[in-house]
Amino acid sequence: MPRNDSLFYFFSEKIRLAVAGIALFGFLIATMRAMSEANLAQRRVVLEEPFHFAMGVSMTTAFIVGIFYSLDALHGERRDRSILFWKSLPVSDFATVLSKASTPLIVLPLLSFAIVVATQLIMLLLSSLVLLGSGLSVATLWTAVFQMSLVLLNHLLTVHVLWHAPIYGWLLLVSGWARRAAFLWATLPPLAICAIEKLAFNTTHFAVMLQHRFTGGPEALRVPHSFPIDPMTQLTPGRFLSSLGLWIGLAITAAFLAAAVRLRRYQGPL
Repeated sequence: MPRNDSLFYFFSEKIRLAVAGIALFGFLIATMRAMSEANLAQRRVVLEEPFHFAMGVSMTTAFIVGIFYSLDALHGERRDRSILFWKSLPVSDFATVLSKASTPLIVLPLLSFAIVVATQLIMLLLSSLVLLGSGLSVATLWTAVFQMSLVLLNHLLTVHVLWHAPIYGWLLLVSGWARRAAFLWATLPPLAICAIEKLAFNTTHFAVMLQHRFTGGPEALRVPHSFPIDPMTQLTPGRFLSSLGLWIGLAITAAFLAAAVRLRRYQGPL
């Protein structure tokens, strides 16, 4: 594993654990709020709020970490000259680029899911103690959190892996091409296209497309924000997998990764 990749895994684990710690701290505060509620139904509502927060902040963190990793994945190995070592090994550029692309597309979502499940399990056990102490049933809460975990896994595998794939592909391409300021080179072309379209045609089609791509778009499955969750409506991927935008995005991702492979074949250290 390259040195910059090792540092990334070290610091990203620290970030995710810090996020989980923040979620647990917030949950403890919510638990004290719940104990002060005289209304038993309102007490359950207060205890449920941190579960949504833990899920949402973990997905957001995974997305942000994936962006910065992709920007540095190919640029970092040229900057620290480790590309010379890896090119001396019998590993193809194609395999190297795919391994780097697998981090934001596969590794980060699965690690985030594991951390969310572990965090929510701790919160669930504490919530159960509070509810049992109040004489309330915990069966509904356990069922809802289990359904939420299924929805979260489905959301990560569809939106964060398939729908966001073109974003990571573009960032990896820029990372392999830019000699410096990879973040600026990644953001300026899309902003320029948006500005030119607005000035020339007074339309915002490209900006809307980018917004849908970052937020999940109308085709993406959304994580619900209230209990109870209906898994039958949230775990049906047919509409998502049949959307034209998904397959166009995957084709663009393949083109970006192919270009990144070709660039790495002829790139040397900075």
